[in-house]
Amino acid sequence: MSKEITARSEDYSKWYNDLVLKGGLADYSAVRGCMVIKPYGFALWEAMRDVLDRKFKETGHQNAYFPLFIPKSFLSKEADHIEGFAKECAVVTHYRLKNDPNGGGVVVDPEAKLEEELIVRPTSETIIWNTYKDWIQSYRDLPLLINQWANVVRWEMRTRLFLRTAEFLWQEGHTAHATADEAIAETRQMLEVYADFAENYMAVPVVKGVKSPSERFAGAVDTYCIEALMQDGKALQAGTSHFLGQNFAKAFDVQFSNKENKLDYVWATSWGVSTRLIGGLIMVHSDDQGLVLPPKIAPIQVVIVPIYKGADQKAGLDEKVMEIVKTLRSAGISVKYDDNDNNRPGWKFAEYEMKGVPVRIAVGARDLENQVVEVARRDTKEKMTLPLEGLAGNIQNLLDQIQQNLYDKAKQYRDSHITRVDTWEEFEKVLDEKGGFVSAHWDGTAETEEQIKDRTKATIRCIPLNNPQEEGKCILTGKPSKERVLFARAY
Repeated sequence: MSKEITARSEDYSKWYNDLVLKGGLADYSAVRGCMVIKPYGFALWEAMRDVLDRKFKETGHQNAYFPLFIPKSFLSKEADHIEGFAKECAVVTHYRLKNDPNGGGVVVDPEAKLEEELIVRPTSETIIWNTYKDWIQSYRDLPLLINQWANVVRWEMRTRLFLRTAEFLWQEGHTAHATADEAIAETRQMLEVYADFAENYMAVPVVKGVKSPSERFAGAVDTYCIEALMQDGKALQAGTSHFLGQNFAKAFDVQFSNKENKLDYVWATSWGVSTRLIGGLIMVHSDDQGLVLPPKIAPIQVVIVPIYKGADQKAGLDEKVMEIVKTLRSAGISVKYDDNDNNRPGWKFAEYEMKGVPVRIAVGARDLENQVVEVARRDTKEKMTLPLEGLAGNIQNLLDQIQQNLYDKAKQYRDSHITRVDTWEEFEKVLDEKGGFVSAHWDGTAETEEQIKDRTKATIRCIPLNNPQEEGKCILTGKPSKERVLFARAY
């Protein structure tokens, strides 16, 4: 496969696909709209998952697993929920195949029709709340703090690798609480967990906010979100946390005896992030040479490439490099020694640049004589010579610098693409010529929101938390408004 990458300026969409495919993250599958996550892509997901899983457990959550299949009747119990997901549901109607007696291959056995059809989970609120009914009897059973790592299916018609696929991997937290205040606190706590992960591990600056009623999760009272900005000026919803009120508890009759020995419905939350984070990571940091990965979640932080002539010279290099590898690993740095003699050093340099490995070390016999190595950083392409003595500490400092630089660069771009406008003409001009987040007044009605979306393809990404209150006029209708909201075109 050619490693040439389409330039962002030429075709941003093709550039993105090139990076996913040629960077070895994922591939198309035989199932329309689904993807194969390749080992390097899955290693990246594992690195992200491990950090998040630790954070969930530090905040008192436990992992469990619930069925892939949901009885169809469960979805009908919460009206807003089924309306939100009905068009995306895959339905199982039969449980057996048989050979076609007419020689047409394999056919569905008409005698194996399910008594009740099953939905392949698009999200798990219904099956989980049906289970919680048996788990929760008293205030002593609360709070119930459960997370699951799973796959879900949403039958998308227009798909893009990682960003929008018919099946994807994610985590979904589902918690139950004795009071509304506790549930709201949980919702906001998990939003902060997501924001911390995005900014301090993915090096992606985010805006924390609340969705407008039209953009809320189906069945939620409030949806909190983090929104990130891609290099093409489009927004990406990077994570959501939902306050569900008592909607699902009432739908599935989940009641508990409170401290006054009175029955009450529990208060609920749900929250999740998915493999679409990988798509966001690519679009925030990468360049025309390939992926650029933040050191804190890069599957390989350092790659060492030997430069040698002949087997004897290589043997001498191998012995010394393995000492370097051991030193780096003992410092907690993930390192790969690429001693494969099937490819030349120049090919390897290009390969690891494509894969976004943060630091590359090249070492030859003369370097070892001088007790130095040549080091290149992926983010700035800068090269330097570092002594072998104290190398682990210097590499760790370099990784920290790269992590911070990626965040600073992304934040500078994001901040320079938040534009305040006061008129419809300004609004359209900024969307078309600059992109990014547009801070504008809105009259608070779903009708106006829909009109703006129809005319510009821009949606309200969020109402920022702690949003300043200021009198103004809606950009479309001129009606009074008490605060600005952030609009953007989005993935």
